[in-house]
Amino acid sequence: MDVALLELLAADARVSQRALARHLHMSPPAIGERIARLERAGVIRGYRVDIDWAALGYGTGVYLAVSASSDRGAILEAMHAIPEVEGIGVVTGSMDLLARVRVRDHEHLRQLLFERVWTIGGVERTETFLCLAEMPAKDFAGELLATLEEHLPQ
Repeated sequence: MDVALLELLAADARVSQRALARHLHMSPPAIGERIARLERAGVIRGYRVDIDWAALGYGTGVYLAVSASSDRGAILEAMHAIPEVEGIGVVTGSMDLLARVRVRDHEHLRQLLFERVWTIGGVERTETFLCLAEMPAKDFAGELLATLEEHLPQ
């Protein structure tokens, strides 16, 4: 039941508890209790808006690979503090960190690299990958939850 509830919320996080209850054949208070339990357990971490960054002038997507010569934790924190960094991960391979960045244009990227990234102590080398095209966001949560449901014991 929790997976089915999560699938519905993943499709539309703004759906009312009453509509969820109708769909799952439960009472609205029971749905509310399940949602609260999932939030307390950390399964549901929040509700977010999906923003079209290109419409707001930040249409250039960039992946920025970083090689570190020293304290990766400090570099990770410094990179995470940069507003244009959407997300960052510690990776295996020839580089240490991989950041997803949103910028207005190439000049903004140049400024970000020169003034923010390359001034972080311990950044040894970077490699920049411009996104030339992107697939529309897929319903990752819904699709993965559906596979979870298939593998649950009946």
